[in-house]
Amino acid sequence: MKIDKYQFGKMVIDGNAYTSDLIIYPDKVESSWWRKQGHLLQPEDIEDVFVLKPELIIIGTGFFGLMKVSDEVINKVKKEYIELVMGKSGKAVKIFNGMADDKKTIAMFHLTC
Repeated sequence: MKIDKYQFGKMVIDGNAYTSDLIIYPDKVESSWWRKQGHLLQPEDIEDVFVLKPELIIIGTGFFGLMKVSDEVINKVKKEYIELVMGKSGKAVKIFNGMADDKKTIAMFHLTC
């Protein structure tokens, strides 16, 4: 999969437009992704991700980087020996497009703030 375009509140993936937070799996896009606490990513928000044993997790924390990633998520990723890349969603898009074909990658994106 390739992210064609990202702007505040909108992402286009393989020609399909999305306007809510999402998770990109190797074979599908889960749109309308919600977290228990909107601007805090916690382990229970991404349990399905860990089950799939990715080599790389990319987290786009929003246009301005306002979504926080809990220490519990970071520690769980380390414990599972998964590479983790986090950053503002614009930067995370570039990383995704550059790395997703090389490793089993799952990416989560907060599209707004």
